[in-house]
Amino acid sequence: MTYETLRLDTPAPHILRVAFNRPAVRNALNTQMARDVLALFGGLIEDPADHRCIILTGDGDQAFCAGGDLKERNGMTDAAWAAQHLLFEQAFYALMDCPIPVIAAVNGAAFGGGAEFALACDFIHAADSARFALTETRLGIIPGCGGTQNLPRAVGVRRAKELILTGKPFSAAEAHDWGMVNTVWPAPDLMGGVLAVAAAIAAGGPIAVRQAKRAMTLGVETDLKTGLAIEVEAYNRTIPTSDRREGVAAFNDKRPARFTGA
Repeated sequence: MTYETLRLDTPAPHILRVAFNRPAVRNALNTQMARDVLALFGGLIEDPADHRCIILTGDGDQAFCAGGDLKERNGMTDAAWAAQHLLFEQAFYALMDCPIPVIAAVNGAAFGGGAEFALACDFIHAADSARFALTETRLGIIPGCGGTQNLPRAVGVRRAKELILTGKPFSAAEAHDWGMVNTVWPAPDLMGGVLAVAAAIAAGGPIAVRQAKRAMTLGVETDLKTGLAIEVEAYNRTIPTSDRREGVAAFNDKRPARFTGA
């Protein structure tokens, strides 16, 4: 898979690393990047292949993603802006719908759409130098790719209202204190730390990991009884798999399990 605005590699078995690859403009989100993100994650929804965990990060050492490319947007008609934003929406929704766990490794500034990219992932690790902001109201618009929904779910409604309505930046340490970021790393240690977490995820049964993600993602938005029903339905999908039988056999043989995703 090759993309104009994304750089892909596999730094460890079953781990796909995806880097926004427009460092000259701080990895700003343009139309082509939206097309690339949609194509990549739409394809992974259809076929996860042998990928068991994905790391999303930014190329270079300055920015994760600085948000929408305002030079490209300068002078756009209302119709062109709306058409572009529809593409943006579909790209973000494909990321959020990806069955494979996605970790955001935020290596620098994550402003506007960049913060929304991070929030669309399953969880976030960040460099201590990373900064976040949802600055859209300063441009006369609002976060439109999940920000008004994902940020309140991460930090609470009242704090999210202050952050979005003022557009003020906040640090990785503050995001960690508020529950938005799982771990803050010294910048040189970020990728190594995230790779270790990704490897731990990849060591699990891939079907089980995907079903656990699905149960949590769907269940948390419902009442407890409905969530429990979603959990059991997801659990039942693991019973007829060879991975389930391999996991039990490996435990009894006192050896690491060799999961195949079948």
